[in-house]
Amino acid sequence: MNVTFLLLDGFSNLVFSCLLEPLRMVHDLYREDIRWQVISADDEAVESSSHLLLVPTAKREDIEASDLLVIISSNGYRQHPTPENQRLVMALARQSRYVIGADAGAWMLASTGLLDDLTATLHWSVISEFAETFPDVHVSQAGYVKEGRLWSCGGASTALELILAFITEEFGAARAFMVSSMFMHDASPQRDGARMPTALSVPGRGKMDAIIDIMVETIENPLSLSALADRAHMSTRTLNRLFKAELGMSPGQYYQNIRLAHAREMAENTALGLREIAIRSGYSNAPALSKAFRKAYGHSLRKIEKKP
Repeated sequence: MNVTFLLLDGFSNLVFSCLLEPLRMVHDLYREDIRWQVISADDEAVESSSHLLLVPTAKREDIEASDLLVIISSNGYRQHPTPENQRLVMALARQSRYVIGADAGAWMLASTGLLDDLTATLHWSVISEFAETFPDVHVSQAGYVKEGRLWSCGGASTALELILAFITEEFGAARAFMVSSMFMHDASPQRDGARMPTALSVPGRGKMDAIIDIMVETIENPLSLSALADRAHMSTRTLNRLFKAELGMSPGQYYQNIRLAHAREMAENTALGLREIAIRSGYSNAPALSKAFRKAYGHSLRKIEKKP
């Protein structure tokens, strides 16, 4: 999958990260062939809203077909629709399977006529002005909008929701949920035995979040499914049904995915040997971990193990 990010001056670093990092995680965790490149409107370094300069990784003329084009416009969105920028967006959109306008990115898309008679959304602070400026576009107050191949969203939290929905369509609900769990359960502070909610949350995850909290807390000493169900105050049958309905996999499979993701992180970022990694991931020994990892990801954990 080829992903092209077109960043316009004043783009939000946070929105950019929320759209890129989940794709990067799908690539890292599942070895999906996802490649991304960053371009600017003039092939020069582009300045973010916090005045950080980002050097493009490719030139406009080098961009061929993209599976996903992401246009991020934030501060300065009124100045972005120049004739040259409009021609660039039109050319890039024609050769892209999907197009996302993020933050105020829908403003840029609407200026080209691409959103005429379609529904779109953008950052909440811009919606009223957008509706007046582009009367041919149907404006939605939703966090994100999927209109055929043209998607749009507002700020950072809705950008995260949108890209998780995209990952669900392209790679499956289980992988999208695993990616979201890696963000939501990284190192949240504990209070009264429960995790405090993070600033960037995914709606509708109440029961699943509670169960995943338990899984994360017991990585080194995994619970049996019956014990897990007891901790979650539900029957084993209900637990199975919930995971099958939401993710298309059993809770045992998902539990193992969390442990393997933990093992992978340690292999990449610590000097621990496989035996210690196995123990910290709830496996009895290194061969058991290696077998489970290869079955899940199709390659050896040793292949990515960091050398002491």
